[in-house]
Parts: sequence; structure tokens; C-alpha cells
Amino acid sequence: MSTAWLNGRFLPLADAHVSVLDRGFLFGDGIYEVIPVYGGRLFRLSQHLKRLRNSLDGVRISNPMSDSEWEAMLNELVARNEGSDQAVYLQVTRGAAPKRDHAFPTGVQPTVFGMSNALTVNRDAAAEQGVRAITLDDIRWSLCNLKAITLLPNVMLRQQAIEADTAEAILINNGKAIEGAASNLFIVKNGLLITPPNSNCLLPGVTRDLVIELAANNSIPYRETDIPADDLLQADEIWLTSSTREISPVIQLDNTAIGDGKPGPLWNKMIVLYRDYTDAVRRGEAE
Repeated sequence: MSTAWLNGRFLPLADAHVSVLDRGFLFGDGIYEVIPVYGGRLFRLSQHLKRLRNSLDGVRISNPMSDSEWEAMLNELVARNEGSDQAVYLQVTRGAAPKRDHAFPTGVQPTVFGMSNALTVNRDAAAEQGVRAITLDDIRWSLCNLKAITLLPNVMLRQQAIEADTAEAILINNGKAIEGAASNLFIVKNGLLITPPNSNCLLPGVTRDLVIELAANNSIPYRETDIPADDLLQADEIWLTSSTREISPVIQLDNTAIGDGKPGPLWNKMIVLYRDYTDAVRRGEAE
């Protein structure tokens, strides 16, 4: 049985319950984080904790733990759950107040929840086939740089992608391709790797940043700049990245083939670099 963390103690996931007055339930008033685990080791923990702090600060919830306390709790959570590769989910809400009111309550402690599940990435299918995607208008709020639990727009967009028999929706905002409903975006054009710059319009992805780092360390030309929506179908390659997706090549967008309709040569190079890095994490040679 899976073990969870809730408000200071470990317990079976099935026994983890919060009040119906919790503001996460009533208002979606909270933030979350997802951290992969390779070989029992938390992946780029300092970067994930930095994003957690930024999200908490952005919604004005006090951080309930120090980085060292988070690290100790997370390592214990991983140890209490099965599998060497896991995906840890954290959620912090503003807490449960005596009554429902839009205003921030006083004297309320944040609700802190964590759980871990097996990390499964279908690497063979991705490598051999790639994925299909569609473009949709970005209907989300103006603070997408915060990893908030108010994900209904993302859910609706992702469902449209699923109903179109595709893996993801690439979101268009004011004529620019921003990111996926649950992923960051890269394109390749004439050998140049391009991703939109960090802004309030997109989530600063930990996997995204690692891809940029690997490009810089391996003499792969890259640029952080806006991607006009019209450039998507002209791209040689399109990638989607996330902590649990890793790097997915998009081979078809809006029923149009990207490149030759197969994972491209730069993706083939980058995915080897990325998997070498995660293997180093398993060996304790990288964070």
C-alpha cells in the first residue's frame, strides 16, 4: 500500500483525508510540485524546491518547511514507497478555515500533502513513433509561471487533445506558441534549438532547463526567444518536455507532418544526452 505524508506524519494513502473546508477544495487555493526519482534519488531537488518557493511566494502562502526539512521528508517518503523510479507529488494549500470566504483567513496553517507513485515513461514508443499534437488557444490565467492547483483550463485543453486522438495541446497566446497544456515546448529550425523565454505566460520547467543546460554543454546551438505560431508547421522538429514525459518528439501537428514525420536527428542526439544524465542520477553522479 502506498504511503503518503499529510500535515506532519506518514500514513497509508487510503487514510489521508482533508477537511471539506480546505481552501484547496473550495477555491483551488494552493500550489503543487512534481519531482521525478531515479534509482531512489530525487531529480534536481534544489531546482524543484526553488520553484516550490516561488509558487508559494506568488500566491502568498508561507513555506511550511525549510529546504532541509523538505529534503528529509521527501527522502523518507521515497524510501517508504516501492520502486527505484518514482514520481513524487507535493501539494500545499492555504489550509482549512472555519467558513468559506474569498479573503485570506488568519490563524490558519497550510495543508501539506505528499504522495509517490511509480514513474513510468514509455520510452520505446516515444523513440520509435513520436506523438501527435494539436494547437489550441490559451485560455489560462495570466500567472502561468506559478504552479497552482487551479488546473481546470489545463484539464479542458488536455481533454480536447485526447478527444482529437492526440497526446498534447500546444497553446497559442497572442499569436505565439507558448507551451503544452502540461509540458514545455521546443522547436528545431535549421539546426537551432528554440524555446520560449521564461515569463508569466509559461511554467519554468525543470526538465526544460536541463535540456538547455545539456545543449550548452554539448555545443548544440540554442536560443530562448518567442516562437510565432506560424513557425510551428515550418519547424524541422518539435519537442515537448516535462518531468514525467521527459522529451517527446512531435511528429504530427494539426494533422500535418513535422519534418519527415519521424523523430528528428537533434532529438535523437538530445534524448541520449538526457538519458545519460538520468542514469548518472541513478548512480549518484548527478543531482
